[in-house]
Amino acid sequence: MEKIIDIIESIAHEKDLAIEDVKSTVCLALTKTAKKIYGEDYDYETVIDTKTKTLTLFQKVLVVEDSDERLEDEKDKYTALSEAKEVDPDIEVGDELTYELPLDNLGRTAAATLHRELEFHIQRLLENQIFDKYKNMVGNSIVGTVTRVDNEETTYVEFDEVRAVMPRKNRIKGEKFKVGDIVKAVIRKVFIDKAHGIYVEISRTSPKFLESLLTLEVPEIKDEMVIINSSARIPGERAKVALTSLHPNIDAVGATVGTKGMRINAVSNELNGENIDCIEYSSIPEIFISRALSPAIISNVKVVNEKAIVTLPADQKSKAIGKSGINIRLTSMLVGMDIELVELEGGSSSNSNEPTKDPNALSNLFG
Repeated sequence: MEKIIDIIESIAHEKDLAIEDVKSTVCLALTKTAKKIYGEDYDYETVIDTKTKTLTLFQKVLVVEDSDERLEDEKDKYTALSEAKEVDPDIEVGDELTYELPLDNLGRTAAATLHRELEFHIQRLLENQIFDKYKNMVGNSIVGTVTRVDNEETTYVEFDEVRAVMPRKNRIKGEKFKVGDIVKAVIRKVFIDKAHGIYVEISRTSPKFLESLLTLEVPEIKDEMVIINSSARIPGERAKVALTSLHPNIDAVGATVGTKGMRINAVSNELNGENIDCIEYSSIPEIFISRALSPAIISNVKVVNEKAIVTLPADQKSKAIGKSGINIRLTSMLVGMDIELVELEGGSSSNSNEPTKDPNALSNLFG
């Protein structure tokens, strides 16, 4: 098989594959073909000579004692030690000898088999490359075109060389898509389905989608001068995101919100008007929880066994809970703790719209 390297380079260039990967695939395809033509029980080895640009197929046989009974029934798999010594005087029992199998005499059947094996393994190589590419993109946002919406309202979105799937549950409540719509989403998971090949699931409801949109919209986040510590969403309704600035002259919340709220509003519009609360992260859980429960004014936070016990004035409890419990649910998701609200004994705050100025109340945040 002359100039096999030229053929390999041509395939690699055409399919955008690594040359070494194509070499391995060609060798595998020829070995599989040999097994189908000469027998599955035999061992084969395929070698590519880069200098002569040729490919050679070898059959490997095991060296056994002259008296070994297997020599009678399976002489193509085994060779006697005495015969092996004629080829290599230093050979011993248990070593292997290789014999070249001529490729020119394989015939049409073998050529057709080799063609099928090559097609199959090159396709698998392409699929694995695509799989690895998108597996590494989990959590990244994509933009694609809707190609189909089925009866179960699953949306199929085409981008790059794949068609992604967005189940109804991954769609923001109230959204409707039709063929031809341009859709933004985040890659949620990637796996290989035996029936349908590569399966790329995308989502518009994942907190990772919110984070990816913020990264695209806020240069300080993209440049890693502001980092997103955590985020939580109730899709289409409200979200909370915790931020930290790594630069002394950058306000994490201010940079993310933008002038007159332009940046955060752009993200909110993409999420069907979802309200987004930006919170400055703190490594002190009590302070972080207090900030996350905004707009409620908190008197004290105590963390016990991964549970936050929050004390607050009676007139702040409804704010802490939020409409339909949305504020406390989001806070719990954001900080990763269950939250218990306890009303402060002795009345309510004097002005629920102003932060408390009582220094004792502020010091209680630190326990």
